[in-house]
Amino acid sequence: MTNPDKTGEGAGTAGREAITGATDVVSAEQRERHKDHPRRGRRGGRGRGEATRVPDADFRSYHGRPVLNQIVWEARDIGGYLFLGGLAGASSVLAAGAEHTGRPELARPLKYTALAAISGSTAALIHDLGRPERFLNMLRVFKPTSPMSMGSWILMGYGPLAGVAAVTAATGWFPRIGRAATIGAALTGPLVATYTAPLICDTAVPAWHEGYREMPFVFASSAASAAGGMGLIVAPTAQSRPARRVAVGGALIEVATSTYMERRMGLVGEPYEQGRAGKLTRAAKALTLAGAVGAVLGRRSRAVSAVSGAALLAGSALTRLGVFEAGVQSAADPKYTVVPQRRRLEERKRAAAKTG
Repeated sequence: MTNPDKTGEGAGTAGREAITGATDVVSAEQRERHKDHPRRGRRGGRGRGEATRVPDADFRSYHGRPVLNQIVWEARDIGGYLFLGGLAGASSVLAAGAEHTGRPELARPLKYTALAAISGSTAALIHDLGRPERFLNMLRVFKPTSPMSMGSWILMGYGPLAGVAAVTAATGWFPRIGRAATIGAALTGPLVATYTAPLICDTAVPAWHEGYREMPFVFASSAASAAGGMGLIVAPTAQSRPARRVAVGGALIEVATSTYMERRMGLVGEPYEQGRAGKLTRAAKALTLAGAVGAVLGRRSRAVSAVSGAALLAGSALTRLGVFEAGVQSAADPKYTVVPQRRRLEERKRAAAKTG
């Protein structure tokens, strides 16, 4: 998973921040149109004339180059990587709780879900990288300041634990080892479900970077609603009570947190409400809320619980795809980079003026 945080060529030089703004982002076509009309209303070449007005910014480019490198990742790879990782981690946590409270018909299928989901998530990541050895190369370095490095090591630690927990649950062999693996997967599960949030926020993509405060909570609650939804599908109603509670709580927190994040981000949050990202985000919230309502109403119905669980899974998947598409849209439109940058510059100037 490459990092799209480099500015385009011509956007700045080494050791100096490129300050972009409304009057700086003028297209070549506009400059050509105005260069032969320096002044109007002169008398005999002397006197005061009317100065030409600098054209308004169109925010299409900076010196003819994109402000940010465009995102080239495949939505199905990265969207699947984000969603399946969250489902896996939260499923392990819920499976451990179900096993501890004597609900084997809920714990066992969730262990299978965790193994299948983390396998799919890792496969999607490797497919995006292009070659399997690239994933292994990331394990040559242990760098705590790099979300990608830490995420690779988290996956390497969690995957075998989820695998052992699932295999021992299916075969009945080595129950003590299976219980230990189940606990280990539950302890590392929250990291698997949330590390992708700082991973994408640690870029210059505006719709991701500006959401760094809320994104881990959005991902965690989305993962919880997905795991709860899976529990509603696979477990009988007599044992699905913990899954139902997790599903409803996760769904409500996800919708509330994501809505707050979009509002707090202001201009940069626009992509979450527009275009393809807006459609995905609205569909995700509708499915998530519908799944939560169905989970409450279907406490005695296996069919209603299963439909509600499917809606929660779909809503969680669309949440991740919506986040991905919002990043793509914000990186493609320079105004989401230019306007906040100028605002930060002005705030620093005002702060400096106050302190003398």
